[in-house]
Amino acid sequence: MAWEFTPVPICTLFHQGTDMAVMVTYDPVDGDYAIHLSREGGWPEAGLFTMRFEGPRGLTISTSAHMIEPEDTRTLTVRDRGFGNVLNGLNFNQRAVAVLGDLEVAVSLDGAAPAVEEFRACPTDQLVSIPRATPDTTS
Repeated sequence: MAWEFTPVPICTLFHQGTDMAVMVTYDPVDGDYAIHLSREGGWPEAGLFTMRFEGPRGLTISTSAHMIEPEDTRTLTVRDRGFGNVLNGLNFNQRAVAVLGDLEVAVSLDGAAPAVEEFRACPTDQLVSIPRATPDTTS
């Protein structure tokens, strides 16, 4: 399956790989980027998550701020305000490898570059935003 980009309802980059689905999102309302990595076998508990990008501009990034959903251990999520290294890794390399504990899961980056460029240029002024509820102070 190809790498896909959509700007609605928030900027989203998606790829269904053989062993793992990758979804990168940007929500301009709160300014957060997130990467969600899903796999049928779930993710083990580990203190450090690493993403290794292999190719001409290879790099390795790590964080202890990852989260595995307790009700659905198939998805690992990392959120941050800056995702330049992640986007560069996806854009300029051939393979990404998610590493958690002893588990390593790879995904091909073949064809990712055009979708990553669309994601970088996401027209945030056209996104759907849901107004936040405010308390009624007129009573």
